[in-house]
Order: sequence, then C-alpha cells, then structure tokens
Amino acid sequence: MSDDIIDLGSGFYSIRGDFRIGGILNVGTQCSLVEFEPGRFVFLDSYTLPDAVREEVDRMTDRGEKIEAILNLHPFHTLHCEWMHGTFPDAKLYGTARHKRKMPDLPWQDTLCESDALSGQFGEWFEFSVPAGVPLVCDDENVHFSSVLALHKASGVIHVDDTFTYLRKGFPLSVLPMTDRMDFHPTLAKALKPEAGAADAFREWAIDLGIRWHEAKIVAAAHNAILHLEPEQFPKLVGEALGRVKKVLDKHRAAHG
Repeated sequence: MSDDIIDLGSGFYSIRGDFRIGGILNVGTQCSLVEFEPGRFVFLDSYTLPDAVREEVDRMTDRGEKIEAILNLHPFHTLHCEWMHGTFPDAKLYGTARHKRKMPDLPWQDTLCESDALSGQFGEWFEFSVPAGVPLVCDDENVHFSSVLALHKASGVIHVDDTFTYLRKGFPLSVLPMTDRMDFHPTLAKALKPEAGAADAFREWAIDLGIRWHEAKIVAAAHNAILHLEPEQFPKLVGEALGRVKKVLDKHRAAHG
C-alpha cells in the first residue's frame, strides 16, 4: 500500500496529501476513503490522488465502481472537487452551500453536508457535527475555522478539517508551542459570531462533542497529521483545548454581553 494511504482499521483509509503555501511550505491536506459496508465506499472530502494512490484506490474499489458518494465536508476545500467528480463520475457528489455556489456546474446532490438530512442518509455508519457559535462560512473568507466533523462509528476515527488541528512537522514548525497537541484552529477569535451567547454556544458544543465521541480512537486532522488516542482521551483533549482558548471566549463575552 502506498505510503500516502494509511489503513486505520475497520475500513477507514486516511489519504495524506500535499498543500503548499506560497509554493514552499507544505502544510498538507487530506481526504479519507471509507468502506462503510463490504464493497461500498465513500470519500470524505476531495483530493487529486497521486498515481500510486489512485492505483490502490482503483484496486480496492473495482476502478471506482464501488464508490457510492463523495462527501465534501469542508466548505473551503474546493480545489480538487472537479478532479474528484471527473475521476469518479458515478459517485454521488455532496457538498456544502458554498461548494454549490462556487461550482454550480457540478451535479451536486440536493442534501447539503451541513444539514441534518446528511445524517438521515449516512447516519447508520457516521455521526456528523457542525460547530455552534460560529458560522460554517465566515464573511471574511480568509477565516477557515468551521467544518462538518465526521465520526466513523466502526473505526472510531474522527475526520476533521481545520476546526481541530494537530501539528506534527519538522523544523521550523516543530518549535511552535502547538506542536504535537490537539488544538482549536487559531482563527477561532475571528470566527465567533459577533453576538451574545456565541462563546457559550461554542464551548457547550465542544464539551458535548467530547462527551458524545468519548470512545473515539483516532483524529485524522488536516492539514497536519493523525493523532492516535488513548481510551477515553478525546474528552480530556477537548477540555485542554478549551482551556487554551478561555481568554478568547472571555474576551468575546466581554465585548458582546
């Protein structure tokens, strides 16, 4: 199996990709391929697969015929959607409202990834969660905080883009204080809705997520790395991440009542 596709167990395959800022600094990106039932696959997010990964995916999925859907969960991960649809045209294409707005010529399904209806279609195999207190798409499109988080029930893998980060990189990024720990994306302060109660709504969402997904085993995070969890560790890591953004939440409460 290619080094860029990682078998995380129970049918979950994490595909790690490249994304370079300014063409130099590789901060990485990801998509995931999940065999949610024998012979039935779904992609979480889109990525232009390198030849070796594409060959492996073709072998696993009978040249793509067993891929039933592509769920584009992060509204700003749009660079690879056209390639993904062109490569696997028979897979149903799901996206957020921003995907449909930015690429109206693609054959999007009516169901939006941020809607409760997605759970109605895929809830047997996945749980989905959208952060509260922040918009999915901020007015400032440089702020990429929110996304649709997905938990694959069989493997215990959380697929998440940006909302949670896990940085494991070599020098010079290795000297940053957030290296090798799970954090909220640093744009939280800019992402919180400018209204009373947003900070509390976000905190309550995060605590509830930690409780509901307490049995999670792995966090597959973009853009950086895969975090293997100890039993019942996810709630603890969420709590620690909330502790590190306490000043951000307190400042927002003070400003908006």
